[in-house]
Amino acid sequence: MKILAIIIGVLLIVFVGIQLYSLNSRNTIEKYSFQVVKKYDSFEVRKYKSGLFTAVDLSTNEYSNGSRKGFSILAGYIFGGNDSNQKIAMTSPVRMSIEEEGMTMMFLIPKEFNKENLPKPNQPDIEFRMEPEQTLAVISFGGWANSDKIEEYKNKLKEALEKQGIEYTNNFSFFGYNPPYDILFRKNEVVVQLK
Repeated sequence: MKILAIIIGVLLIVFVGIQLYSLNSRNTIEKYSFQVVKKYDSFEVRKYKSGLFTAVDLSTNEYSNGSRKGFSILAGYIFGGNDSNQKIAMTSPVRMSIEEEGMTMMFLIPKEFNKENLPKPNQPDIEFRMEPEQTLAVISFGGWANSDKIEEYKNKLKEALEKQGIEYTNNFSFFGYNPPYDILFRKNEVVVQLK
């Protein structure tokens, strides 16, 4: 019984250590830059600066399959899967478009890079895309994301925007902020471009 208590104690300490490390490292990671324009009860409107992204188009619109495959491809590139074996810092959030057929996953490129000095990807499916400055409505939720939860918050965001009389496009995306090993303090957002 004593050994079991020691094992549980050690595992608990390791778990808490990993979560605290992850929380601290999230504060040092470069983020997609924005300013809050207006806060509402359940959502906010933000103005995002333009940014350069790595992107991969996927043939699935199912979140778990798309997120696994897209992350694997883009993470491979930034972890050295390029013509100069160069590592590129991870940024936040990971952006996934929400479309009827297929989806696109994108990672923000750190500010130190531009299209001219980025290494060429080994994967031919990876593209570089400059996203223009845009105004987005954003609704947040915690826990683990899945297709049903994303759809639920997409509908909540639509209802909230319609209630406020705010016109929006059909350009919805999901923003994921956490690495897979985060258990606590998970943050997710569904966003839509405003007209």
